[in-house]
Amino acid sequence: MYNQLIDLLLQIAPINKQDQKIICERFKPMQLKKGDYFLKENETCKLVGFLCKGIVRYFVYKNDNEATFEFTKENEFVSDYQSFNSQSTSIQNIQAIEDCELLTITYPELQYIYSNTEYGNLMGRIILEHRFDVMVKQIMAIYMQNQEERYRHSVRCYSDLTQRIPQYMIASYIGIQPQSLSRIRKKYR
Repeated sequence: MYNQLIDLLLQIAPINKQDQKIICERFKPMQLKKGDYFLKENETCKLVGFLCKGIVRYFVYKNDNEATFEFTKENEFVSDYQSFNSQSTSIQNIQAIEDCELLTITYPELQYIYSNTEYGNLMGRIILEHRFDVMVKQIMAIYMQNQEERYRHSVRCYSDLTQRIPQYMIASYIGIQPQSLSRIRKKYR
């Protein structure tokens, strides 16, 4: 598990062995069963997770319906960063859609890494810049793309996950009913 995290971080910065040890000591293993929540709305996000195995989805309730806005897969970070950074209540839900294995870190432990490793701040900045980029693209897609374009985008972004994500969640991500997804999929083929 820790090798996956260190391999990713080494793509960002040349972390020495001592800093790798500091990082590994601060991340703690966590397991989620399919359907378990990493975070529920109205809670404060206390952790950032690195997903070693499995998939999670981010969703909110909109008019009493679940509106999925993101999926996160292996070798990516999981969190409601706004809630985590400000220690404020979240409106998001983050739920495992497969059994998941994660490495998690608390806010104080993450601050320790930032302060006590050579490239901690750089790694944090680059990871957050990536998350910001993902979120801006998602927001733009909601406002700028029709349902068929959003479907094509989801196929491009999550092509390796389409067999692992239930169709009703893909439909929720696109913003359509599952029946409409079947029609779009036929047309797209």
